[in-house]
Amino acid sequence: MTDSPAQRPGLLYRLFLNWLKRAAGGRDGLPLPERLTPETLAALRRMTGMPSFPQRFSSFQIRAWRPVMLPCGSGATDCDNRPARLYRPRGAVRGLVLFLHGGGFVHCDLVSHHGICCRLARHSGAMVLSLDYRLAPEHPFPAAVDDGWDALLWLHEQAMMLDLPIAVCGDSAGGNLSAVLARRAGAAGLDRVVAQLLYYPTVSGLLSPVTRETYAQGYMLTARLLDWYGRQYIRSDRDMLNPDFAPVFASDLAQAPPAMIVTAGFDPLRGEGELYARLLREAGVTTRLVCYWRAIHGFLNFYAAVVEGRQALRVGGRYLRERFAAWQEDRIS
Repeated sequence: MTDSPAQRPGLLYRLFLNWLKRAAGGRDGLPLPERLTPETLAALRRMTGMPSFPQRFSSFQIRAWRPVMLPCGSGATDCDNRPARLYRPRGAVRGLVLFLHGGGFVHCDLVSHHGICCRLARHSGAMVLSLDYRLAPEHPFPAAVDDGWDALLWLHEQAMMLDLPIAVCGDSAGGNLSAVLARRAGAAGLDRVVAQLLYYPTVSGLLSPVTRETYAQGYMLTARLLDWYGRQYIRSDRDMLNPDFAPVFASDLAQAPPAMIVTAGFDPLRGEGELYARLLREAGVTTRLVCYWRAIHGFLNFYAAVVEGRQALRVGGRYLRERFAAWQEDRIS
């Protein structure tokens, strides 16, 4: 990480972008299908559901993990529960983390983010609950929000029994969901939710920071792809003004928990993270903003190859440790 904007992405990112362009037949960005069918959607999810690093080796980072089942989102009529994974760190448990994976609300899953959750549990000293929320387009907005909220309420009950604090965390689309849930938790008085850790979140809906135009082409997550993901998840243009999709439109952020927002220099979403950090600070919420200037969107998933991914997980985990320790100190005093 550097202290000022870089002229171009790091070498490994440039090599990846060149490979991606060749693999996509010259098309810029991820090769998403123009016409979505059950077969193309299944193929996309198989491709993006691969682990960043062998799951067996990632699991050496922690004491253990196990599958769990959680209640489905409020009002859901097509499912009774949702799969999740619970990761337990070595040593004393300092808190609980609800983790929501990225993938444009359309793809990725518990497997794709297994290694990330193992490292997050290790660095934070927390038990991490990774939720397999319902995906679009089969389950459009607000299904993922409903699933996340029910999971957070369930986790809050466990936290009360264990007398532990909670944080919400996610990357990209998962960062969006985490920001929404953190704001909701503050408004609902869930005082055990003491932190939100957002990795390159999408949070601004119809508001379009300049970085969306500056990095609209050539850096994997393109303007075309952002539009494609939005069309799968959002039911109408009005949803793009809904605070449960775009928290920048929330009337009051003052009750949201302290935040760390991590961005990438060559990411069209960088401006959204910067805007949300400013709005939180203006509302009186303690907020840290960290940018990895030579990285591109999704760099957390490249942690096995790029130092920024490992560093961002380490920095985020340490931040959560600080927030958990502060919560314990406040209770003593």
